[in-house]
Amino acid sequence: MTPDDLIAHYGLEPIPREGGLFRPTWAGPQRSDGRPEGSAIVALLTADDFSALHRLPTDEIWHFYLGDPLQLLLLAEDGTTRTAVLGPAPLTGQHVQLTVPARTWMGARVAPGGAWTFFGCTMAPGFTYEDYEHGNAADLTARYPAEAARIAELCRP
Repeated sequence: MTPDDLIAHYGLEPIPREGGLFRPTWAGPQRSDGRPEGSAIVALLTADDFSALHRLPTDEIWHFYLGDPLQLLLLAEDGTTRTAVLGPAPLTGQHVQLTVPARTWMGARVAPGGAWTFFGCTMAPGFTYEDYEHGNAADLTARYPAEAARIAELCRP
């Protein structure tokens, strides 16, 4: 199986602004506020692309499916930072499922030496484009100076 096989099979398309390729796979019934009850996507990142730093107002659950490990830089509201790894080896500290708390800045890249990662994300209530807050490198570096180099690698204008 190759990234091209997955792109063709799932009909993956570019994720606006964030990076990577995706396809929505489910959206729950619409709530009274206009948001879906929940949502799910499948997504693909290759070593030459990344998921730009962004945050959402609700928790987002990331799921590892296939390929190489994926590194997520997480910048919490309290100023702490950490790197989590989605991957196929949960007994060595990788996660097959990881919840990113609401309002946490998150960005992802295929781990060094890897070629691609196929993963999914789910949210409840569901995702809307109005929820997406794109990261600004200067603002994030000022808030999290110890992560300046990684922030620069994971931001897009």
